[in-house]
Amino acid sequence: MRTSTTSRNLTARKILRVVIPLAFWLGVWQLAAVWVDTVYQPGRGYLLLPAPTLVAGRLAALMGEPAFWQAAAVSLGRIFGGFALGAAAGTAIAVLTAALPWADWLLGPAVKVIRAIPVASFIVLVLLWAPTTSSVPAIVSALMVLPVVWGNVGRGIGETDPLLLEAARAYRFGRGKTLRLVYVPSVLPYFASGCATALGLAWKAGVAAEVLCQPRLAIGTRLYRAKITLETPDVFAWTVVVIALSFLLEVALGAALRRLGRGRKA
Repeated sequence: MRTSTTSRNLTARKILRVVIPLAFWLGVWQLAAVWVDTVYQPGRGYLLLPAPTLVAGRLAALMGEPAFWQAAAVSLGRIFGGFALGAAAGTAIAVLTAALPWADWLLGPAVKVIRAIPVASFIVLVLLWAPTTSSVPAIVSALMVLPVVWGNVGRGIGETDPLLLEAARAYRFGRGKTLRLVYVPSVLPYFASGCATALGLAWKAGVAAEVLCQPRLAIGTRLYRAKITLETPDVFAWTVVVIALSFLLEVALGAALRRLGRGRKA
């Protein structure tokens, strides 16, 4: 009985930690929108800062359109595909640079250059070189993810417990068994941390690329068109969609990585 009461209290506390800040900032938003509409821009405040209720109404209207779901699904697939490609490439390059000194000399500086180039420069360059505009967000997302995953996986390989490696040699483990039983459990937390960080970067960079390259079906395209037509409530509504999908992706990725970790332990 005491355990169930404690569990309910913890659940209620978690809910309050979400609801109270959300209510507070929505209230601040509402007050700011009222001030803009009555003092700063009387009667036209919605062009600068629409009220939360107006944004919610536009979001509900957009969700009733098939094009809304098509744009959201295509953007999700495109950017998550770029994320997966970047994570795979970053992991592969990290393994190469950790195992082969010449690979580290050749590939390490290139990855560091990728990490240093601003996102806007990448978008413009990829837009010049990519075969189609629809592939630009995926490529940009992959390039944002690659150096993050490379750095984390490389650190995980470098910090693998030498005593475990010595034990693997003493028991005459083959390369495959050493990789499966020693390296993978050691690197997995670093890989998960890198993916969690890189996913947010990939999502933001991918949407920014969509805004600039304007593919036919994309959240970024709808966001940009709402901006140039001064549909500010729509701009806020699409921004809410971007934030919500980012949270959903993080939750889904976290659940997948935790399940992978439990599977490795089993």
